[in-house]
Amino acid sequence: TWASQGIHITREEVEAAFNFFDVSGRGVLRVKDLKARLSAFYPNMTTKEYRFLISEPNFTVDTLWNLLENNNITNFDPVREAFKVYDPQDTGYVDNDVLKGIMSRMGYGEMSKEDMDVLVKTADVDGDGRISLEDFRNMLNFNKYPKDGGPKPPRPPQGYHSGSDDDLSGEN
Repeated sequence: TWASQGIHITREEVEAAFNFFDVSGRGVLRVKDLKARLSAFYPNMTTKEYRFLISEPNFTVDTLWNLLENNNITNFDPVREAFKVYDPQDTGYVDNDVLKGIMSRMGYGEMSKEDMDVLVKTADVDGDGRISLEDFRNMLNFNKYPKDGGPKPPRPPQGYHSGSDDDLSGEN
């Protein structure tokens, strides 16, 4: 499989990933930046765990590039790893309660049973009523939206703030 070949990461991809996490736009990642992006998926992560992810006080795009540049990542399936967030019990299927919680924390409000049914049905490519890893993989591969103004993926409401007001800057 492609995963056993290793993953080639370009500088441009590293910069895009860094910019996604650099919520404050300062060019230096802080704990509160990571929390703003990751808390919807990992609501129980501690400040200590966030600090562990940022290995030095001036964590810049160059720091991230240096960490990844000489890594030979093989036997890694990033889609399977992302799927684990939605399938914490390793059942092979998205846990609907986990999905509902993530959607709520991302700013979409409380999802009704009807909302969840539509969400699952939309992603359930094989029609078995559940979202499997392969359904999830197909959904991610279907991220090419029409350039003619067709439907776009939903976005969180403007002004959405995912974290608490605790001081999680990582600064002393």
